[in-house]
Amino acid sequence: MRHDEFIGRVQDRAHLPSRGDAERATRATLETLGERVPETTAEHLAAQLPIEIAENLRRTMTMGGAGTGERFGLDEFAERVAQRGHMVVPDAVYRSRVVLEVVGEATQGALGKVRDTLPGDLRELIDAGSTGSLH
Repeated sequence: MRHDEFIGRVQDRAHLPSRGDAERATRATLETLGERVPETTAEHLAAQLPIEIAENLRRTMTMGGAGTGERFGLDEFAERVAQRGHMVVPDAVYRSRVVLEVVGEATQGALGKVRDTLPGDLRELIDAGSTGSLH
């Protein structure tokens, strides 16, 4: 999947008014995901994304793949995405769901390995996608 197609899908599914909003949601979600998962996992996922999208995951890497990922749940994830993306928390949650759904489509299964490194509440974020519900 190419960058423009990725961002277009995020914009369409999240019903965002501009590509800039889709870019911001993508950046905020993937930077936060990059903080949460082990760096080797983030790098594996990034390698399967368009380079402009992948850089959002790589931006938070600091230990050359040896990092363990910060430990935080859905509430902290949503707060970080909201802060980075300059949005309210409910929008951050929904837009993250959309971005992760598109990441799953773009990486053909690699997101499943990322999902396995996450606690249950963050797994639900991935599982819900753009149309499901969070429990």
